[in-house]
Amino acid sequence: MKNILLTASVLFFNFSFSQVSGNINYRNQVQYSDVNISIATPAANENLISVKGLANVKAEHYVAIFSVTQTGGSAEEVNQLMDQRIYSALDRIRLNKSIGIYVDMISFVPVYQYLAEKKTFSKKTYNEVPAGFELKKNIHLKFTDPSQLNDFISVLSKNEIYDLVRVDYFAGSMENIRKELMNRARLALQEKIKNLESLLGESFAAAGKSISDGYRTSLPTEMYKSYEAYNSSSLALNKFTNVTQASKSITSYYQPILDKEFDFVINPVIHEPVIQVMYEIKLTVNREKEKTREAAAVQPVKETNRYILVTPNGEIKDLSLLTKP
Repeated sequence: MKNILLTASVLFFNFSFSQVSGNINYRNQVQYSDVNISIATPAANENLISVKGLANVKAEHYVAIFSVTQTGGSAEEVNQLMDQRIYSALDRIRLNKSIGIYVDMISFVPVYQYLAEKKTFSKKTYNEVPAGFELKKNIHLKFTDPSQLNDFISVLSKNEIYDLVRVDYFAGSMENIRKELMNRARLALQEKIKNLESLLGESFAAAGKSISDGYRTSLPTEMYKSYEAYNSSSLALNKFTNVTQASKSITSYYQPILDKEFDFVINPVIHEPVIQVMYEIKLTVNREKEKTREAAAVQPVKETNRYILVTPNGEIKDLSLLTKP
């Protein structure tokens, strides 16, 4: 009876865990980094102090890019069909005055096909001949509300425009965010210095120091990953058995930078793709240089010999030869 209860408990725990963590863990396809802290042994009389900060910034503007391709038998036909598709859709989108629209010309090239030339006493020859033209353009749409993207897709799809190339994210507060990261990192660095001075029982005021810092920005477009979640049966099949594999669904999801390795996080809770700005500052304190300077400043000067000089005029002068230890 105890074994049955134990088995049921384990099964229930596994089921509950899979529901909380999500299907990305279903087939152990996601590799997570080591969560243990690894601290290197410090060098003698040298300390490295590091502070890392992360800011999650909500985008204020978005730009969606849709690709349009049109083919036709002549240049006039291609341009007419392309304009009909694009401007029929854009006329409806322009009803919202807040939407920015730009049509980008990508390419306009001839299209060729092969025609077989029949010969009586030789093999067929295939000749490449013009068959029409291909025109490509991109539509750039600037907007402020991410829910408007659904409206764009609905309007554009009615004009056979389906290819959403990418969505770019922009925020006007990036300069202020960088300043806030720097100020908070400076305060955290000062706190770490005080804590280290307290542990060592000495001051770093006169120690040799070097410092470096830098930023890194990650956009949502760069942070999407994919996985497959499925379960296949295990059958003992011989090598002559024909097996038809089913198409497996591939899921994409937004994977932001986790905040587990940062000293502080600005706007830690996010529920939508955001712009992530990281800042790190490193300070190296060399206490050996401080001790060398102190030793040089404290060295005593002592008198080793004393000489008296009598001048021809009968004057007596005291001469001392001073040497350092």
